[in-house]
Amino acid sequence: MRFLAVGINHRTAPVSLREIVSFTPGQLIPALRDLRQQHGVQEAAILSTCNRTEVYLHGDADPAVIVEWLGHFHHADCIPLREHIYSHTQTEAVRHCMRVASGLDSLVLGEPQILGQMKSTYAVAQEAGTLHGPLNRMFQSVFTTAKAVRSQTAIGENPVSVAFAAVSLAKQIFANLRDNTALLIGAGETVELVIQHLKEQGVERIIIANRTLERALNLADKYHGEAILLADMPEYLHHADIVIASTASQLPILGKGAVERALKKRRHSPMFMVDIAVPRDIEPEVGDLADVYLYTVDDLREVIEDNVRSRQLAAIEAEELIIVGADNFLAQLRSLDAVNVVRSYREQAEQIQAQELEKALRQLKNGRPPEQVLQQLARNLTNKLIHTPSVQLRKAGQEGQTEKLNWARELLTRSAKTQTSETHASEKV
Repeated sequence: MRFLAVGINHRTAPVSLREIVSFTPGQLIPALRDLRQQHGVQEAAILSTCNRTEVYLHGDADPAVIVEWLGHFHHADCIPLREHIYSHTQTEAVRHCMRVASGLDSLVLGEPQILGQMKSTYAVAQEAGTLHGPLNRMFQSVFTTAKAVRSQTAIGENPVSVAFAAVSLAKQIFANLRDNTALLIGAGETVELVIQHLKEQGVERIIIANRTLERALNLADKYHGEAILLADMPEYLHHADIVIASTASQLPILGKGAVERALKKRRHSPMFMVDIAVPRDIEPEVGDLADVYLYTVDDLREVIEDNVRSRQLAAIEAEELIIVGADNFLAQLRSLDAVNVVRSYREQAEQIQAQELEKALRQLKNGRPPEQVLQQLARNLTNKLIHTPSVQLRKAGQEGQTEKLNWARELLTRSAKTQTSETHASEKV
């Protein structure tokens, strides 16, 4: 069995395709349990964010089967999907997962939110009951390595995020953000980061629109903003110079008609909009309006690239930590396999020992001379303990498996030398 990572992200596919295969929070547990039923899947976890959807597995599954499952689950055509999918196995799968958790594979190099999203992925998989063995241990190693990357490199220094990029782009549209009103759609972590960056630029009026008022009120109280329901947004939209949307909605929240009506009230004063969400919150047709500057997460790439150069050296250092972390984890996993083999062999030996000892005790009770009983016990133990290894070694010799024979010779020779030295030491004592 092996580790497998299959996914689609901002580097391999446009947002129009990524949004088709994204998972809502409510879909994850049913999806995981269904995925677990696929051929060759022993353990599974799913990471779904605005920039990527990735499936992490342990088992013997074929990547093609997982792509078929992904398309079937989302009622999508698998043929175009295959062109944008990537897969990694074993060592590369572990390293990829570590890169993702460390922010090295993010649209914004080193962004910290992805680690929290990866931890949520782990928690949901545990809740679904699809994480229990090697994949569980892999996630623990991933978190340890990501923490080391954060603490031992400068990858997290200098504020660079999708939220930061969105506000930076707004600064290119408006000369002075202080005089502008911002309408934020959603009330999650990304929106809160946007608010923080807007506040740093001096924006005073911030309106937070959310499906539930409580979360919006919490942010409004924290940052001295206004909270409204999504249903009330048409009454406020014409006040907004800046609109930034980031929700988990499966359908667009802001349509072309609503924006057209707002523009009329604004006498066609321009509006700057950034749709960070996947699936998109703002209808793409809004971008066709003459007085609207609409950007998606893909459009932020140029802005982001200008802000990540300072992290490139840290990324090189982080890659070294990831290589070491993945190699150490896989070595530990292999050592656990060896422990299991030794434990199994010891259990077999102890069963043979118990059986032969019982025979010997019966013979002593029946009056057989102790010397004969001990000789027979030693002979039987020797024969039964070396029987299976002897059969396998003869088979290896017949099949010309030289490497296996050399390994066995080294193992048995060292074992005999160790036993001899231990015997001499005990005799001296």
